[in-house]
Amino acid sequence: MGYVNRLSVIGMRISLPVVARLGAARVALSCLTALVAGAISIGARSAAAQRPPNIVYIMADDLGWAELGSYGQTKIHTPNLDQLARDGLRFTRFYSGSPVCAPSRAALLTGLHTGHAPVRGNFELGGYLDSEERGQYPLPAGTPTIATMLKARGYATAIVGKWGLGGPGSEGVPNQHGFDFFYGYLDQKQAHNHYPTHLWRNTQWDTLPNTYFSSHPAAESIPADARAFTQYQGTAYAPDVMTTESLRFIRQQRAKPFFLYLAFTLPHLALQVPDEELAAYDFPETTYRARQGYLPHARPRAAYAGMISRMDAHVGQVMALLRELKLDSTTLVVFTSDNGTTYTGGVEPGFFESVANLRGLKDAVYEGGLRVPFIARWPGHIAPGRVTDALAANWDVLPTLAALTHARVRGAIDGVSFAPTLLGRGVQPAHPPMYWEHHDVCAGQQAVRDGRWKAVRLGVAASRPAPVQLFDLDADPGERVDVAAQHPDVLARLERLMTTMRTPARIPEWNFVVNPARQVNYSTCAPGNR
Repeated sequence: MGYVNRLSVIGMRISLPVVARLGAARVALSCLTALVAGAISIGARSAAAQRPPNIVYIMADDLGWAELGSYGQTKIHTPNLDQLARDGLRFTRFYSGSPVCAPSRAALLTGLHTGHAPVRGNFELGGYLDSEERGQYPLPAGTPTIATMLKARGYATAIVGKWGLGGPGSEGVPNQHGFDFFYGYLDQKQAHNHYPTHLWRNTQWDTLPNTYFSSHPAAESIPADARAFTQYQGTAYAPDVMTTESLRFIRQQRAKPFFLYLAFTLPHLALQVPDEELAAYDFPETTYRARQGYLPHARPRAAYAGMISRMDAHVGQVMALLRELKLDSTTLVVFTSDNGTTYTGGVEPGFFESVANLRGLKDAVYEGGLRVPFIARWPGHIAPGRVTDALAANWDVLPTLAALTHARVRGAIDGVSFAPTLLGRGVQPAHPPMYWEHHDVCAGQQAVRDGRWKAVRLGVAASRPAPVQLFDLDADPGERVDVAAQHPDVLARLERLMTTMRTPARIPEWNFVVNPARQVNYSTCAPGNR
């Protein structure tokens, strides 16, 4: 079943009559010409064989670990991504860099986990109005990234989609960090509306044919009649526009190695999708009226499922184009997510079993907030239909791509290459301890995973931090049983790692400064905590 889409050798024959008519010298010249041509052809084939792979790295936004059919989802249709999994390798223990957007993307691009990365939280600047667009804390100038690494290797580089690492005019814009081309949202707050007035083409405002409306209306302004919710739609659906730009980039760059970082904004809130996607779903529905600040929707379950299906169709378009251009076998395609499923804005992770049996959601350092789908496909190099339980995280992607492309890594990184796992050859070393910190909820959170053991600390900067929890993920992947009392030596070792695996951050708020007045309800502060 294929994806659903809404150098030849030069030979020479010389017949005897032709030889008879040609003089010996001419025959020799013809043979020499043929040999040269053959050598050129062999050289071209050799060069093609040595050309590093094209890379299409696709990242969903807030897609949960179990929201694809290949990961057990039964209610949401994802035929193209399920086919991608059948054609490639599926990871069951792959982790995001953070349980929220910006720091996870920073970890991916820099190869540094959140104990060392320059961006460790969603540090918002400006506001939601077009006139207030300032983005997030910018990635500092000169920071080595995947894009700078691959650009030095001769790649054409692009990001299409959501950036979130520096707003307009800042040092953090993509074109300052190795990307030849950018199209999409600079400010991730603007990405809360999938029908925006504009996107950004490199550093230039690109007006779209949509009328402005607030992506976070006051509850009292929501119409009583759900039929009036059409005012929260527009003409140009940003994910469609961005997919078109992605396809254009692939066509333009097909003659040389290219790296496309396709950072979809789906299925991040708000609940918005063209109406035709709703027809595929017939769920019991209760109108969502934006009690938590995001836009309302008359059929929130169908809208959420439809957003994922729409993204799946866009993946199908990318795969169809790679086949059309005969780039299928020379392109590594990766699909993953930036963090776990959200818990607000009309999304119902319980209904869809979005993280299966895992604990936690977006904003939590439990497994449901951090563990994400990861699928890799590269015909002829990655054997199809494989599943691996190898440990990996998105800060490992940079060294992995370096290994696959023979690129040079600049600067210190935390990641380790999982190329042996992808290619099915060589020895994959045991992963060193993995570290996360998160600053937006629960007065700060930390987590460390080392082999089967995982420690979680909540309230790091609170007046009374919660006791550190310890889980045996081999026996208890859902993190239901705290075994800290049974393994004090393991707990003490992982607690030490929580101190030694981080360095001071540039932003004071990211340094776990204890506030004696800060009280935390630990039973509710982390989404999906219980």
